[in-house]
Amino acid sequence: MENKKTCLYDNHVALGALMSPFGGFIMPIQYSSIIDEHNAVRQHCGVFDVSHMGEVFVTGNDAEKFVNHIFTNDITNAPIGQIYYGMMLYPDGGTVDDLLVYKMGENNFFLVINAANIDKDIDWIMQNANGYDVNIDHCSDRYGQLAVQGPEAEAVVEEVLGLACKELTFYTAKTLMVDGEEIIVSRTGYTGEDGFEIYGSHEFIVKMWNLLMESGRCKPCGLGCRDTLRFEVGLPLYGDELSKDITPIMAGLGMFCKLNKEEFIGKEALVEQKTNGFAKKLVGIELQDKAIPRHGYAVLKDGKQIGEVTTGYHCISVDKSVCMALIDFEHSTLGTEVEVQIRKKVFPGVVVKKRFYDKHYKK
Repeated sequence: MENKKTCLYDNHVALGALMSPFGGFIMPIQYSSIIDEHNAVRQHCGVFDVSHMGEVFVTGNDAEKFVNHIFTNDITNAPIGQIYYGMMLYPDGGTVDDLLVYKMGENNFFLVINAANIDKDIDWIMQNANGYDVNIDHCSDRYGQLAVQGPEAEAVVEEVLGLACKELTFYTAKTLMVDGEEIIVSRTGYTGEDGFEIYGSHEFIVKMWNLLMESGRCKPCGLGCRDTLRFEVGLPLYGDELSKDITPIMAGLGMFCKLNKEEFIGKEALVEQKTNGFAKKLVGIELQDKAIPRHGYAVLKDGKQIGEVTTGYHCISVDKSVCMALIDFEHSTLGTEVEVQIRKKVFPGVVVKKRFYDKHYKK
């Protein structure tokens, strides 16, 4: 199947971006360098094209009830404008996807899903909607999305784009009318820094991108540094830290699974894991060497494999070789000494917290 292009594809090519397939799209991986772009977001402001993400509106009389049925977090009586992070699960507790749910109005929810999972997620949502009075509007092809991230993001969105955003608190959203078009602005951030997401038509997103580039106040950033940024602050990536075989409990994301709400798909499996334990756990590992652990590399204890790396880097912000790894629960205690096999050599490491760098969200 041919990879799709976002509305900003020509802009990326014109800027000389390194383009590569990701999640069914041809996406920019980097423009200048991953380190340069990573540091721009940590210190100033960077902008990402995230138009490859999927968007779905769920409306109708049973919208709240239905979203609660397929979503691990609890959106009951949520205030309008509130955003929730959570997962859709299979009945066995494995993860269909992790996603954001925006409460846009009474019985009106906006779901933001991962690009690589769009078709699977839509199928899952549709097949579980039987018996609910809901309307499901898959609008991924109508929306483009920008993520403006970094300590200067608020000033850039307000001053360069003219979009009022400073009153938004962390994990809230609002709609704005701009040139006769309703757009959505939110404040979540997948980088560990303050940041805003802007959703609008393809034409609107191209216009905003051009304003940002002309301003000289933010750097275009590719998916390369999006991964290094989210990794450093311990945020999961579907396919690495979450999957059909990795439950939120195993991934240490139980706080986003409200086991006290009436029901949701996969709840019983999570209750079982919380009650009786689970075999594997996601941990952080810090290596005592400059060697870089990569996805799929073996984690060993006393020469025996106990798991494997999900994501690994030599951290840009803290100058350490670290990784997240899914390992046998019995070896997951902080301070446990392990080894990571990198090609033919074995490097000593120690189990640490998964957050390698402190987040700087606006509270």
